[in-house]
This record gives sequence, structure tokens and C-alpha cells, in this order.
Amino acid sequence: MSPSPMAVAHALARLRLAAAASRAARTAWRGVDRDAPGLSWVAALGPVVAAVAGAQLAAARSTEPWLGSLLGDDPGQAQSDRLVPESLAGVTGDGVPLAQALQVPVFTALRLVTQGLPIVQALARGQLLLDLMVRTAVADAGRAADSVGMTARPAVTSYIRVVEAGACSRCIILAGAEYGVSSGFLRHPRCHCGMEPVTRAHRPKAQDPRKVVDAMSAKEKQRVFGQAGAQALNEGADLGQVVNARRGMATATAFGRRLQTTTEGTTRRGVAGRRAQDFRRLPGQRYERSRSPRLMPEEIFRLADDRAHAMRLLRLHGYLY
Repeated sequence: MSPSPMAVAHALARLRLAAAASRAARTAWRGVDRDAPGLSWVAALGPVVAAVAGAQLAAARSTEPWLGSLLGDDPGQAQSDRLVPESLAGVTGDGVPLAQALQVPVFTALRLVTQGLPIVQALARGQLLLDLMVRTAVADAGRAADSVGMTARPAVTSYIRVVEAGACSRCIILAGAEYGVSSGFLRHPRCHCGMEPVTRAHRPKAQDPRKVVDAMSAKEKQRVFGQAGAQALNEGADLGQVVNARRGMATATAFGRRLQTTTEGTTRRGVAGRRAQDFRRLPGQRYERSRSPRLMPEEIFRLADDRAHAMRLLRLHGYLY
């Protein structure tokens, strides 16, 4: 199977969660007051953050049941090494709290207005950005959960990329690519591709990018590759020459600070803060937070020397029980 029906269903379920969160955000955005967009969006932001965080949590919670159904029990996995889904909700893939990140669309709209764009068009641009951010946040949380869950299973040695229907050219050329279990997942904003674990007993046949392209209709090829690219492919051009696979692709932690950390979950009651020793309260903050930075999962995978080191860091930063 290429990939297994379970992997496809898992990716599609996450896509539906992202779409539901996007609808909730879009509904709230339509209520923005054109005369006071900043204030009205901040007032409406609470339910939006709750909807997106809820979708992230649901996506993360689906990982363990999916891995269990796909692979069965792994006798090498310690009972304590279980994913903490709550650790991945309420924050973007690069560590920014949702309440902060989701203010960017309205700031963008206001900036466009100051540049002379009519308010209606500026708000439309802001809505597009909001949709992109929401869908990406949900997808990133789900993929991070899959990465953590697979790393915690000793039987999993690697994963293959599962390309969604309607994927862009950058993703199609990476279809079926195999990566080490703790390798960061290459994606672009609003990317909904997923992954399937590889074990000694479970070795899914990788997708062939060329076969994915050959199965596309002429109209779909033009949409994905452009008219010239589609014509070149029909004439036998090399797919790799038509598409620059890594253009616009990065891991979730590549956008922002040099060391990717988050403040989410670092209070005394937070999933990471419960394991910390040293706390402080900064001016303007309500709660004390750990002095130690909390690393994002992909930053852990980037820094870890080996799998055992990654496991220790995942436990330390609250991603595993």
C-alpha cells in the first residue's frame, strides 16, 4: 500500500480539524468593526484562540490511537513515555502563543490601510492571512504530535512523507521521501501533508512522485505546475528540473528566533513548568514562569545528539509523560 489507508485517513482527519478551526476564525473575522478593526478583533480573539487550540488538541490526541491501530503495541516503549497532547495546543509551530500570533492579521490589515488600501480590501487580505495561520497551526501541532509519538516508539526507525490530495508541486516532488524518525518535517504555510512510520514489520511502499503526477488530470497539472510546467512534464521533462523542491519549504521551527522556545506551559501548573525548579515573575505578568526556556519539539530534534538524548529532552520539556 502506498501509503496505507490509515495514514491517509489520519491526514484527512487533521485536514478537517484545520478546516473547522478556519471556519470559526473566519466567522469571527467577519464581525470585525471597520471603524475600529484592532479593538474589535482583540475583543473577539478569545473564542478564536479557544477554537484553534481545541483543534490542535484534537489533532494531537489522535496520534496515540492512530499509532496503536497502525503498529500495535510496541514492547520496547516504556509506559511512561506517552505523548502529552496538551503540550502542543495553544502555540504555533515556532513557539508563539496563539493569542499573540493571531493578532498579526489585523495588524497587517491596519498597515495596508495606512498604505492607502481601502478597508474592505485590507480586511480581505487579513482574512486570507488568518486562514493560512490557523490551518498551519493545527497541521503543525498534529505533525509535531506524530513526531513525538513515533520517537517514543523504539520500533519506529523512520517515516515516509504522505502527500495529500491537491498538494502543491513542492510537496508532490517529496512524496514518499523517507526521513529519520526525529528529522524535522519540511512544510510550507498551509501544508497538510503527513507522515507514516516505518518499522521492521511495517514498511509501507513509498509514493512515487512521477506516478502522482501521471494520475493528475490536465487541468490539475496546470493548476499545480503552471501551463509551461505542465507542458514540459507532458513532454517528458524531469520532475526535479521543473520543480525546486525546497523553495518555500522549512521545518516549523525555522521561522523566527535562532533558538526556538515557547512560554506556553511554563507556569508552575503548566505541562513543562511542573518539572522545572527555578521560577520568576516578570513585570506585567500574572504568574511565575520557569527561568529555563521550553524548547519546541523540532528544536529538540535538531539539537539532540541521538534518539536517547531526544527522549530525555522531550520528557524534560513536557512533551512525554
